[in-house]
Amino acid sequence: MEEIFYLTKEGLERLKKEYQELKRIKKEKLKGEFPKILHSEDLNPEYIAFKEDFGFLESRINELEHVLNNYKLITPPPKGKRDRVQIGATVTLEEEDGSINEFTIVGTLEANPAEGKISYLSPVGKALLGKKLGEKVVITSPIKVVYKVKKIKYKLA
Repeated sequence: MEEIFYLTKEGLERLKKEYQELKRIKKEKLKGEFPKILHSEDLNPEYIAFKEDFGFLESRINELEHVLNNYKLITPPPKGKRDRVQIGATVTLEEEDGSINEFTIVGTLEANPAEGKISYLSPVGKALLGKKLGEKVVITSPIKVVYKVKKIKYKLA
């Protein structure tokens, strides 16, 4: 079964832009003059660097092609199902001590905890999926944290 990559509209646009830019760079590199393989009796360091750069470029282009051929756009659920946490939800949580946290549930490629974006596959993300307003969520990974779901919202297109 093929892996599905969940992306927001912004994330998809960012990956498409990166893909186009890398293809442009690859085309420019291929137009340019290739360093000669031999430099006296040793391999030319410029050639080795060129090959490594080109290999990295090719690898990233292939990776992006794979994602762009196997993504699913994150969209808000139908009106009647917005009372549960799903991928794409921004969830406001209250800890037992009264402190508030807010997380947006995203796909693995866009997860960035420093920005409050967590993967639906992370321990917190998994625990939140399917929860309703007012439900308690217990997460035990190194330490035990108990959250109460205070708010669920979806970014509507």
